[in-house]
Amino acid sequence: MSYSFFPVTFALPLIFVPLAHAGQSHEHDKNNDHGHEKQHHQAQEHGHEHDHIEKITVQATRSGRIADEQPIRVELINREEIEEKAAMRPGNISMLVAETGGVRVQTTSPALGSANIRLQGLYGRYTQLLADGLPLYGNQAASIGLLQIPPTDLGRVEIIKGSASSLYGGSALGGVINLVSRTPGDKSTGEMLINLTTADGQDVTTYLESPLTDSLKGSLTAGAHRQSGQDIDSDGWLDLAEYERYTVRPRLFWQGDEGQTLYATSGFMTEQRDGGNAHDGTVADGSFFKQSQDSQRIDGGLVFDMPISDELTFNARASAMVQTHTHGYGHAFDDDQHESYLLESSIAGYSEHSDWVVGLAYQADIFASDTYSEFDYSYQVPGVFAQLDYEHADSLTTSYSARVDEHSEYGTQFSPRVSLLYRPGDLTIRGSYGQGYFAPTPFVEAVDAAGLSRLEPIGHLKAEQAETASVDVTYTFDSIETSLTLFSSTVDNATVLQAVASDNTGALNRVRLVNAEGQSKIRGSEALLRYYWHDVKLTASYLYLDATERAPNGQGTRAIALTPKYSAGFVAMWEQHGNFRAGFEAYYTGSQRLNDNPYIEKSSPYWHLGLMGEITVGRFSWFINLENLLDVKQTDEHPLLLPAQAPSGQWTTDIWSRNDGFIANAGVRIKFGG
Repeated sequence: MSYSFFPVTFALPLIFVPLAHAGQSHEHDKNNDHGHEKQHHQAQEHGHEHDHIEKITVQATRSGRIADEQPIRVELINREEIEEKAAMRPGNISMLVAETGGVRVQTTSPALGSANIRLQGLYGRYTQLLADGLPLYGNQAASIGLLQIPPTDLGRVEIIKGSASSLYGGSALGGVINLVSRTPGDKSTGEMLINLTTADGQDVTTYLESPLTDSLKGSLTAGAHRQSGQDIDSDGWLDLAEYERYTVRPRLFWQGDEGQTLYATSGFMTEQRDGGNAHDGTVADGSFFKQSQDSQRIDGGLVFDMPISDELTFNARASAMVQTHTHGYGHAFDDDQHESYLLESSIAGYSEHSDWVVGLAYQADIFASDTYSEFDYSYQVPGVFAQLDYEHADSLTTSYSARVDEHSEYGTQFSPRVSLLYRPGDLTIRGSYGQGYFAPTPFVEAVDAAGLSRLEPIGHLKAEQAETASVDVTYTFDSIETSLTLFSSTVDNATVLQAVASDNTGALNRVRLVNAEGQSKIRGSEALLRYYWHDVKLTASYLYLDATERAPNGQGTRAIALTPKYSAGFVAMWEQHGNFRAGFEAYYTGSQRLNDNPYIEKSSPYWHLGLMGEITVGRFSWFINLENLLDVKQTDEHPLLLPAQAPSGQWTTDIWSRNDGFIANAGVRIKFGG
């Protein structure tokens, strides 16, 4: 649960990163980008910022401009908010992003609890998840990966909505979430967090940072997380999957005498996760159905920057990730391996009124299965990209970006984007339009729940294409902040699962992956109102989504499943920094169309209420968090288990609400050193 979760709205040019390491704070950037001092001075002269809004250089950019001076909108979750959410959900980042306007964490596997991130109604597979600008979790991050990333060492989170294919390639058709690491200071410090839940869950995370030499600093994050299986509604099916997970991630930060910087990281994660039937449970045919996944991930990456002259900077970055899985779906088993690689170099420069970057990139995405080798693929994607930001006047800036990829399977793909920033006085207006693509793989959302055993071999598919547009208006007056965003997306060739018969009986007991006919159209708006009064912050938000797709057999259109048309939130936070914080939150989720649910065709609206408190005494911060005060459970509306196995092999309905009921957690954060 989070209480100051609605992020301050800044602007971000959508680019590949490495002018400066994505984890470095803006205080350390003056040697990384020779244009930074000029732009920082310009931002001070403009003076449009409200006193309580921090000026931040978003490090997922090349230009080094102050974030609020950039044409592309980005939403930031800062370190203070991350600390709040880490106290509520120390084991993963799902809560960290779920409570941001326009962001929905969608459960994809009711058995294992896996989930992905949907931005403004677009499919979760279109969201690129980055760590310090590097795809350390894969070009198409597995849904379970969202639950395996602890927030302990994050300095902030940057969320970009809308097509980012112009500079991040095909994996960012719907947007980007960049997890920016904490930058070590000049003293050795650290913290440990211990957390216990009423659902028999335990978390222990540690973070250490220290200067190693005059020019080298390092940090180390490690965590151990455990959850016992919980059948909350006593239906014989685990509502909380059982898991045991261990993670470790070291980082190094080096800065040379001539302005060079090098950031390097590696990570290791291992997890054993089990779900499905409880020990005494069965599915509709009387059999015991267990679902399991054992995972190991090893990754590494680096970002290097070197000034060439007063106006030019050379940038290079690289990453590699290998993740192995052992899956169990009832009697079906599979061992598989996912790999992703990135190599990139670019040159960035600036003049009095412009910033530009040109570069070359190579990405690879590889999958291999021991049991279902017919689904193996190896995508090789070289590309070239460019961006130009031009400041026409103090109040008007435009950004143009484009990328050409030569995809080994889907051919040449061109992805442009244009953005505009207009700031007359205290009013800020941004507009953006972009096009992008996504290379289909077997791993659509439904496959997370059932695996590959019932999927027909994939035939000819077209690349998924989308165009997105948005207009954002922000106004700040005294202690009140307001924001209104209008957005739209149109998707062509979306890949979907289609039930088919495997024999002459006509029984639908298999599925195949096809390009959907017609277009998926998403139109919507976000509204945000924030009010500051002394130590109290009140935030209200509203999201409207009109998301439609072509109905089967060409019978008009229908709402996209699991996409609520209306949702809203209210958060009240009272905090005295370093002493205490207390918060209340209320979220409303409207009704949703449901896919292949034999019990109901449309879900009921529901509320989520929460309370939290934290008090700090010296180096100890004691916290307690109460989640889902109304004890909302989807199984109060209808059974989770299906009366017959679905053609995909799934034994449950989709998750459209909560299935964990009321849960409380409490613990302590201990800071040391410094």
